[in-house]
Amino acid sequence: MRPNVFQFVLLAFSLAIPCAAQESPFVVTYTHHMEEPGNLELETSSTVGIPRSGQTFYAAPYMELEYGVTTQWTSELYLESSSVWGDSTVFTGWRFENRYKPLRREHWINPVLYLEYESVNEASRIQKEIEGGGPDLISSNRELRGEHAHELETKLILSSDFHDWNISENFIATKNLSESEGVEFGYAFGVSRPLARLASGSNCRFCSENFIAGIEMYGGLGSTLDGFTPRGTAHYIAPVVSWAVFDNATLRLSTGFGLTDQSNPVLLRVGYSYELAGFGSRISRLFGAKR
Repeated sequence: MRPNVFQFVLLAFSLAIPCAAQESPFVVTYTHHMEEPGNLELETSSTVGIPRSGQTFYAAPYMELEYGVTTQWTSELYLESSSVWGDSTVFTGWRFENRYKPLRREHWINPVLYLEYESVNEASRIQKEIEGGGPDLISSNRELRGEHAHELETKLILSSDFHDWNISENFIATKNLSESEGVEFGYAFGVSRPLARLASGSNCRFCSENFIAGIEMYGGLGSTLDGFTPRGTAHYIAPVVSWAVFDNATLRLSTGFGLTDQSNPVLLRVGYSYELAGFGSRISRLFGAKR
């Protein structure tokens, strides 16, 4: 499939389906809440970078499939692309992530272990996380698409629910298996809460209980080669909101403001998802019926 066709499919997919159950409003920060076992969530999202001098306007759409394997284990597959104004549209690769929550019950602090394999090229701009100095926002897709990377990314996710508030912290470490780049580091931190504690009792989609608002901050922390430091790296602070459009549908919006010269002045993000409850059991019954 050609890259421009791939991007069209992503756009059409995002416009055609209704979306997933209400979830965390964060785009980068992970919480300890896992996908329900047997549920499949389909989501299309896009990151749009507003350029500063020397940078170029771009859009980076991606699609993700998230499946609840067990109550403690969630897996996700990402397919991503990048379109740069006046340059080209390219398929930038895929990612396969797994999250595991060691503790079954809720605690004051809930740790989650994260492991992801990435097969992407350097044109990737979805910025689901930022490690090292951040992505190259100056070079063209033509230059970057030929530089392919096989990366292993780990995260330590710490998350707490306190009354209606969620507070989450992520520490990121990534190793490029294709190059001798050392280990790159990054972080993400987020705070969120529903706009209303109790349901109003009326069947309305614009009621306060259908919205969760928050703020997150994320960026790079250098590498083992360049030093563990936030200097000379990309950092953003972003107000975020999620809206339960339907019972199984969520729309997420984020406006990230760049805090350093290595950042875009503004990152606009939108995510649209649909959750298929009981998908695993339906597939099991389907195959069981064919035997």
